[in-house]
Amino acid sequence: MQDVLHASAIAFGGQGILLTGRSGAGKSTLAWQLIGLGAVLVADDRVCAKEQDGALRLSAPDHLRGKIEARGLGVLSVPAEPAWARLVVDLDQVEQDRVPETRTRRVAGVSLPLIYRVESPAFAPMLQAYLNGGVWDGRRTNVRKT
Repeated sequence: MQDVLHASAIAFGGQGILLTGRSGAGKSTLAWQLIGLGAVLVADDRVCAKEQDGALRLSAPDHLRGKIEARGLGVLSVPAEPAWARLVVDLDQVEQDRVPETRTRRVAGVSLPLIYRVESPAFAPMLQAYLNGGVWDGRRTNVRKT
């Protein structure tokens, strides 16, 4: 079974970030910032999420594949590809803690790490680094990859 979510998603090397939030929360804007850092669009506005062998596959509905809103310009065409979800970003919640506790969210039956919006111009590159390097747990020998 496949869920269709009101969300956007991007990917770096097939590793997806699911961007959630109400209308106007900034999902497409953050997607554009991440695309500017080298991400590929998975889907904008509607994301198909399907559990496969314990992982979550993200893709776009056929009629929206490769389309993303560019506020003030219209809907633009960009390269798009499916991805495996590694992280959920909730843009409706603002992170208050400097080093937050680990959170998760279940999407289509799959538990994923959850991050709240960080009010910083560096948020997009921080998300890219999170996917690329994981979270340091304070010990040199143990880095948790997501």
